[in-house]
Amino acid sequence: VVDLRWGIRNIEATDHLTTELCLEEVDRCWKTSIGPAFVALIGDQYGPCLVPSRIDEKEWEVLRDHLTARPSDLELVARYFQRDENAVPPTYVLQAPGTGEACEPEEATLTSVLRSGVQEARRLGLITQEQWQRYHRSVIEWEIERSLLSSEDREQGATVFLREIQDLHKHILEDCALRMVDRLVDGCLDTDAQNLLSSLKSHITDMHPGVLKTHCLPWSRDLVNPKNKTHARYLKELGEQFVVRANHQVLTRLLELDTAGQELAWLYQEIRHHLWQSSEVIQTFCGRQELLARLGQQLRHDDSKQHTPLVLFGPPGIGKTALMCKLAEQMPRLLGHKTVTVLRLLGTSQMSSDARGLLKSICFQVCLAYGLPLPPAQVLDAHTRVVQFFHTLLHTVSCRNFESLVLLLDAMDDLDSVRHARRVPWLPLNCPPRVHLILSACSGALGVLDTLQRVLLDPEAYWEVKPLSGNQGQQMIQLLLAAARRTLSPVHTDLLWASLPECGNPGRLRLAFEEARKWASFTVPVPLATTAEEATHQLCTRLEQTHGQLLVAHVLGYIVSSRHGLSEAELKDVLSLDDEVLQDVYRDWTPPSKELLRFPPLLWVRLRRDLGYYLARRPVDGFTLLAIAHRQLVEVVRERYLSGSERAKRHGVLADFFSGTWSQGTKKLITLPLVGKPLNLDRKVAPQPLWFSHTVANLRKLKELPYHLLHSGRLEELKQEVLGSMSWISCRGISGGIEDLLDDFDLCAPHLDSPEVGLVREALQLCRPAVELRGMERSLLYTELLARLHFFATSHPALVGQLCQQAQSWFRLCAHPVLVPLGGFLQPPGGPLRATLSGCHKGEVRCVKIFAKGTLAISASKDYTLRLWNLLSGQEKFTIWDGGSKNPAEPQIWNLHVDEAHKVVYSASGSKINAWNLETAEPVFHILGDASDPWMCMAVLASQATLLAVSRDGVVSLWSSATGKLQGKQHMSSIKEETPTCAISVQKQGKLVTGFSNGSISLVSSKGDRLLEKLPDAVRFLVVSEDESLLAAGFGRLVRIFLADSRGFRRFMAMDLEHEDMVETAVFGTENNLIITGSLDALIQVWSLSEQGTLLDILEGVGAPVSLLARGGALVASASPQSSSFKVWDLSDAHRSQVPAPFLDRTGLTAVSHNGSYVYFPKIGDKNKVTIWDLAEGEEQDSLDTSSEIRCLEVAEQRKLLFTGLVSGVVLVFPLNSRQDVICIPPPEARKAINCMSLSKCEDRLAIAYDNIVLVLDITPGDPCPVIDGPRYTFYTQLPETLSSVAILTDYCVVYSMTNGDLFLYECANSKAFPLEAHRSRVACVEVSHKEQLVVSGSEDALLCLWDLQARKRKFEMSYTSSYCRGVQCACFSKDDKYVYVGLKDRSILVWSVLDGTLLTVQFVHAVVNRIIPTTSGFIAPTRHGYLIRERFQCLSAKASPQDPLKNFKKAVWMVKSRQREELVAAAGAPQDLESESAQGNETKSNKCSQVCLIV
Repeated sequence: VVDLRWGIRNIEATDHLTTELCLEEVDRCWKTSIGPAFVALIGDQYGPCLVPSRIDEKEWEVLRDHLTARPSDLELVARYFQRDENAVPPTYVLQAPGTGEACEPEEATLTSVLRSGVQEARRLGLITQEQWQRYHRSVIEWEIERSLLSSEDREQGATVFLREIQDLHKHILEDCALRMVDRLVDGCLDTDAQNLLSSLKSHITDMHPGVLKTHCLPWSRDLVNPKNKTHARYLKELGEQFVVRANHQVLTRLLELDTAGQELAWLYQEIRHHLWQSSEVIQTFCGRQELLARLGQQLRHDDSKQHTPLVLFGPPGIGKTALMCKLAEQMPRLLGHKTVTVLRLLGTSQMSSDARGLLKSICFQVCLAYGLPLPPAQVLDAHTRVVQFFHTLLHTVSCRNFESLVLLLDAMDDLDSVRHARRVPWLPLNCPPRVHLILSACSGALGVLDTLQRVLLDPEAYWEVKPLSGNQGQQMIQLLLAAARRTLSPVHTDLLWASLPECGNPGRLRLAFEEARKWASFTVPVPLATTAEEATHQLCTRLEQTHGQLLVAHVLGYIVSSRHGLSEAELKDVLSLDDEVLQDVYRDWTPPSKELLRFPPLLWVRLRRDLGYYLARRPVDGFTLLAIAHRQLVEVVRERYLSGSERAKRHGVLADFFSGTWSQGTKKLITLPLVGKPLNLDRKVAPQPLWFSHTVANLRKLKELPYHLLHSGRLEELKQEVLGSMSWISCRGISGGIEDLLDDFDLCAPHLDSPEVGLVREALQLCRPAVELRGMERSLLYTELLARLHFFATSHPALVGQLCQQAQSWFRLCAHPVLVPLGGFLQPPGGPLRATLSGCHKGEVRCVKIFAKGTLAISASKDYTLRLWNLLSGQEKFTIWDGGSKNPAEPQIWNLHVDEAHKVVYSASGSKINAWNLETAEPVFHILGDASDPWMCMAVLASQATLLAVSRDGVVSLWSSATGKLQGKQHMSSIKEETPTCAISVQKQGKLVTGFSNGSISLVSSKGDRLLEKLPDAVRFLVVSEDESLLAAGFGRLVRIFLADSRGFRRFMAMDLEHEDMVETAVFGTENNLIITGSLDALIQVWSLSEQGTLLDILEGVGAPVSLLARGGALVASASPQSSSFKVWDLSDAHRSQVPAPFLDRTGLTAVSHNGSYVYFPKIGDKNKVTIWDLAEGEEQDSLDTSSEIRCLEVAEQRKLLFTGLVSGVVLVFPLNSRQDVICIPPPEARKAINCMSLSKCEDRLAIAYDNIVLVLDITPGDPCPVIDGPRYTFYTQLPETLSSVAILTDYCVVYSMTNGDLFLYECANSKAFPLEAHRSRVACVEVSHKEQLVVSGSEDALLCLWDLQARKRKFEMSYTSSYCRGVQCACFSKDDKYVYVGLKDRSILVWSVLDGTLLTVQFVHAVVNRIIPTTSGFIAPTRHGYLIRERFQCLSAKASPQDPLKNFKKAVWMVKSRQREELVAAAGAPQDLESESAQGNETKSNKCSQVCLIV
C-alpha cells in the first residue's frame, strides 16, 4: 500500500501532473489488484483545488466570452493557457510557471478568476455540472470519485477510514484547530471547502456505507501528535483494522478465483496475453495486402499435403510481428472458419521465452481445442517427452481430417534456447496435411535465421518481409496519430518526414511517432534522428533532461540487467536500496521519516509514463514484469548505462534485493547531502524467503538471485547461498523440476573454477532416473545427493561437505518415516556415467549406417523403407520403398552397406538385394534369390568391386557391385550343416567374417573360404575394431578376441572374457586398449586388452538386456529394446573420481562382516575362490581357495566365521581371524550341490539345504575357533520340487520353501512338517525375526507374508507391484522386530510395519540389493553396483505419518491383507473379496485390514 505522494515536496505533490498520475494509478490499481485496490484516509481537510491542466476549445470560448469584460483577468488566463492545434480537437494547455516565479498567489488568483467565469457560465446553462466540478473539486475528491463513487460495484476492494473529532466545531477558530482544517490564503477558515468535505462524506455514506470505518476522537489541543496516548491508540486501532480488512479482501478475492476453477488458469492467462498483444499491434496495421494474399494462397495449396514450415524474415522493426498478428486474425477467412489458430509472440511472456514452456502451452491449447487428452504428468517431467508429444499431436490433428491447425511463432530470436544454443531440435521439419507452422526471424549476421536455414533447406519456405512504400508509411503515421487523438501542423509534418528519408521501416516510424506525438503546435521541436540507433539515443537524452540522468540510467539499467524483468514493486524496492539514486533524489530536501527511507514512487510513475510504448509487460510466475520492448533500446541502454563497473553495480543491488539482505527491519547506512552524517534507516523492502508457505515457493528469487550473484562477481556467495545450499537446491528442484535446477548450474559452472560445483551438478544429473520414476520430492533429492556426495564430504569440505551436513540436519528433523543414508552408496559423480536419457520410440528401426563424415545417415525400418537423413539439419532427404512384402513372416531388411565412392546403398532382406543411388533415390539394380534358401549375410568388398552374400545353406554368391551381374556361386567348404548367424566385413583383407549356429567362424572371400575357429557355442555377434586389427566373437557367456595377421586372424588372448549371462554385444575402445561387452543380465563390463583381459569396471545398464553398444570417441552408449532409456558413459581416465572403488561382484552372492568393513564374493574369472574386499580401501585384501564353484555365502558375525556352500556339496568354514584354518562339512550324498544356507539369530544353529535334503548342525564356542557339530538332524522334503530358501531357529525348527511357492515349518525334534499357505511363485527369501516369533517370506511376484510361528498362520500378506519390475530379492527384520526391510528386483527398498502391515517408506536405490543385514538403527546392504548401503531408519512417531510413500510413484500398487480380518469375515459368512472391498474404500483406517492405494 503506497501513498504516491510520499517522499516528495508539497509543491510537487499538488501539481497538475501529479494529480493526473494519481488518477491513472487509481485506474491501474482496480485493474491489477487482487483484494484491496484503494484506501482513503479522510480527516477534516478537503484539500486544494487545482486549475485544470487542459481546457477544450468550446469550453475555452465560453470562458473567454465571460472574461472579455475584465481585460486583466482575460490577460492572466491567456498568459497561462496556450492553444495546441495538434490536439484533436484543439485544446488549451496550462503552461508551467517559469523558474523563480512566485506562482502560488498568482495561481490562486487564476483559480478565482476561472471559478467566477465558470460559475456565471453554469448559471446561464452554457456548461454542464461535470465541467463545473473540474474547477471546484479538490484532488482528494477527484481520487475518491474515480476510485469509489463512479461505480457501484467497487465496495469489495475499497476502504475509507474516517476520522471524526468531537466538538471540533466549538474550537474551530483556535490556532491548533485551524491547522487541521482548510484555510484561505489569509489564514481564515475556508468554509466552502468544509462544506464540500461534508458533502463528500455524506455521498460516501449514502453510496458505500460498507467501506466506511469511522474513528471518533475526543477534542484535544495536541491531538495530532504521536505522543498523545489517545492519538497513539487511534493509530494502533486503525493499523489493526486495516490489516484485518485487507486480509479479508485478499482472501475473499482468492476464494472467488479458486471457485472459478484455476487448474488451467496459467494457460488461459497465456492465451489472453498473446491475444491482447496481438490486438494492440494490428490496430495500426497497414499495407502488406499482396503479401497476405500470397501467403493465404500458399497455405491453401499446402493444406492437403505434407509441406515444410514457412519462415517470414526481415531486419528488426520491418513489421514481422504485425504481419504475424494480422495473419492470425485473417486465418479463419483464409482456411475456413473452423481453423484453430495458435499465436505466440515469443519472449513476451515467461512461457513463450523458452522451448519447454512454449511447447507445453501449445500442446495444452491444441488438446483443448480439439478435445484431445491433455499431456500427462509423465510427459511433462522431461523436455524430450514434451517434444515427442508435440510431434505426435500434430500428426493426430492431421489424421482427424477436419479442422486445420495453424501455429504462428513470432520472433524466434527471442526464444532463449534458440538464441543461446543456436539449435531448434524440437522444430518439425515437415508439417503433415492440415497442419501449418509459420515462424518469423530477424535477418542479420549470425542470427537465428542462419540456424533455421541450416535446418529447413527448402528455399521456397522463406518469405522476405520488405519495407512499406512511402504512402503506406504516411498512412501508418496517420493511423497512429488518429489513435492518439493527435495531428501535426504542416511545419511539424515537414520536419517529421525530413527526418525520415526512408520511411518504410515500421519500427523506425513508430519511434518517430512517439516523439512527434509530444509536439504541441506552439513548440519548435528538435529535429528527429535519421537512424533507429540515433533515435533511441535521442529518446534517452530526452528522458535524462526530464527525469535526471542518474535516475534514468539506473532504472533502465535495472530492467535490462534483470533475468526476466522486474515487477513495479520489485523495481521500487530495488531503487530504495540504491544509495546513489536516493542521494540524488534527496539532494534538495530531506525525507519525511526519520525511521525509514524509500524511493518516492511518484518519480517512477512519471518516468514510466514517459517510457510508455517502450515498456513491455510480461506475465511471469503470477507477476506482471516490466521489460524493455525493443532490442534497439536494450542495446543502447547497455552501451550508455551498463559499461564498465556500472553493470556489476546494478547486478549487485539486485542481488541484495533478491537475497533479502536488507529486508525485515535490517537497516542500511546512507549519508544524505543535506544531513551530512550517516543514517541507519530501514528501507522497508519485501522479505525474500525461499518458501512463502509449505507449498508456495519464491519463484522470483529462485530465478533471479543466481543470475545477479554471478554477474555482480559475488561468486563465493553464489557457491555458499545457492549452489551449496540444500535448502535452495530442494526448493528450486521441487518448484521448477530437475531441468530448471540443472539450468542454474549450467549457467554458473562455466564462470566458477570449482570442481565441487561440477560434482554437485553431475550428482543432480545422475538423479534423473529416480526423479522420473518417483517425481521430484524433498526426501528423494536429499537422499540422492547425500548418497552420491558423501564420498567427497571429507576431500571437499567447503561445498560438498556443507551440503552433506545440511542434508543430515534435515533428515534429523524429518517428520515422516524415512531412510537416512549414513554413507555414500549410489553412483558417485566423477565416474564414467555421464547421463541417463529417456524417450519413447515408436516404430522399429532395424539398421542404421552413418557416413559422409558423420553428416548423413540411412536407416532401414520394419516398414520396408529406406530413409536418408541429413544429420546436421535432422531433415529427411528422401524415402525409398524397398519392395518388401506385407507378410510379417518374411525376413525384413537386416543389412545395409553404403559405398560412398560410388554413392550407392545396398540393402538385403530375405531373398532380395537392392542397390539404390544415394543422390537420386533411383534403383541401380535388383537381385532376386531363392526364397527357399534366403541370404543370411551380405557385404560389399569395395577393393574388389564385389557384392558377396552367404545363404542359409552355405552358398556363397558373388556379383559385381556396380551392375549386379552374377560372377559366381560356390558352396562353403569349411562349414557343413550350419546356419549363418552373424557376419562382419573386413575391408582391408577383402573378406567376410561369418559366424555360424554350431560355433564355427569362417573367413569368406571371392576366392573361397577358410575356417578360422571352432567355438563351443553358437556365435551371437562379431565386431571389429576401427582399424580392423582386432576381432571379437561372442558365444554363450564368453567373448573371444582375435588379432589380425597375414592369414586373417589368430587368437589374441588365451583367456576368454566371461559374463554371468549370455553376451549380446561388444565394442572396442578408441585405441584398441579396451573392449566393452554387454549381456542379458543388464550389465556392461569394461576389459583391458593391454592387460590381457583384466576386468576394469562393471557398469549397470538400463535394467534390461544390453543389446546395443555404440561408441563415439571416449563416450559409449548402451541401450535395450526392452527399455525406452539409454545411458551414456565416459570411459576416459580423466573423469574418474577419487573415491574407493566399488567391489566388482557379478553373481549377487555376497556376504558382509565386521559391520560392513569387508565384503565376500566369488572371484571374477575363478568362482572357486572367495574375494575379500576391503571397503574402506576400495581394494581386494585377500582371496580364499575353495577348490569348487561357490553357490552361497553366509557370515556368522559374532562367531567370526565365513561359510561357503559349494557346487560339490561341501561347506567350507573359514575363521575370519585365522583364514588358514578351514573346517569342512561333507555333503550327505556325493556331488550334491548346495542350494542355500541359513544361520539362526544366535548363530548357534546352521541349516544347509540341498535339492531335497536339509542338514541341521550345532555351532558351539571353542578355542581357538567355534566348534561345528553334527549334523544334529537330517530330513528329506519328499517333494518333486527343489528347495529355494531356508531359515533355522534355535529350537531346531526349520522354515523352508520350494521353487513352486510351497512353504513349510518343520520341527526337527518331532520330525513333523506343517504346511503353510503357499505363495503363487518361487519364494526368494525366508527370514526369521530376532525373537524367533515371526517369519517373513518373499516371492518373485512381490508378495510378502508375515507368519506367526506359534499359531503357524499368516498374520499379514503384503504385496507391492510397480510398473517397472516385480519380485522380492531379499528381506530381514529390524533388530527390535518392529519393521521389515525388503529389497525388490525393481531396485528399491521398502520398509513395512510389523504391527499392522503399513508401508512406511519406499526408496529407489538404482541397483538390486543382494541381501539386507539389520543394524541397531537400520541396516546395511550390498548392491549389484558394488556399493554398500548403510542407512538408518527414522520414524519419529509411533503412529505412521499420513504422507503416502507412493504418492509420486507411477503405477505403483501396495496392498495389505490381515488374517484376523479374513477370519472375522468368514465367521460372519461374508464373501472374502477383500481386494475389491479394500479397493472401494475411501479412507485408510487402523481397524481396516485391507488397504489399497493405486497411483497412476
